[in-house]
Amino acid sequence: MPTALAFSPHLDDAAFSCGGTLATLAEAGWRVVMATVFTGSVRHPQGFALACQTDKGLGPEVDYMALRRAEDAAATEALGIEPPHHLGFREAPHRGYASAPELFAELRTDDAVAGDLGTAFRGLIAEVEPDLILAPQGVGGHVDHIQVILALRAFTLDRPVLWWRDFPYTVRCADPKEPLRESFAGLAPFAMSLTPAATAAKRAACAAYESQLGFQFGGVGGLHDRLAQERAMENFRLSGALPQRFPRHDVGV
Repeated sequence: MPTALAFSPHLDDAAFSCGGTLATLAEAGWRVVMATVFTGSVRHPQGFALACQTDKGLGPEVDYMALRRAEDAAATEALGIEPPHHLGFREAPHRGYASAPELFAELRTDDAVAGDLGTAFRGLIAEVEPDLILAPQGVGGHVDHIQVILALRAFTLDRPVLWWRDFPYTVRCADPKEPLRESFAGLAPFAMSLTPAATAAKRAACAAYESQLGFQFGGVGGLHDRLAQERAMENFRLSGALPQRFPRHDVGV
């Protein structure tokens, strides 16, 4: 059975950006594993880290990340893939990033998480033995997405990678921030055309992240409107050659 491994920085990124492709792979008989990276609970969050949950209507007594991990599990069920692996690293607000603008600015010099990520990623790749890896391009410039990419690039990936374009940053403006644009420019573009079934599975999976919908989209209707802007397509850059058993719902490479 061929296997795909998706590295999702946050508890929604893979579903938002390549959920239709993951559902398509599962429907075609692939084993699909989603590893969500920044999932660790932090007791008694303070300052900006606390504001990241209270601005979504969740009081300080709520274990915000536990709630989000449950949403992640519901999303994988909607996609028809394995339950998620939660790697337990702390999100950027718990690593010293103290405001929303800082999340999309330069990496902090004291943020050395990429080294630990690399160790965890190598171990998971050795365990899962994927035929295909999926990972972000860092569209939008969120520091957690950038750290995931840097960690993956720090060692030799001896298998193909589909680097996804990060939704919803792709639809928020015509020319979103892309700090790593030049480094991906030399890779072949790849567009995946989603079937109605894959589109429906993706919509259901994205809607499972209920804690994020009001803040990100103004509700589930806004989510569906944003997803519709993608026109049932998911866009990637491809390094390596796709496995022969990759389902051919593609528009081209």
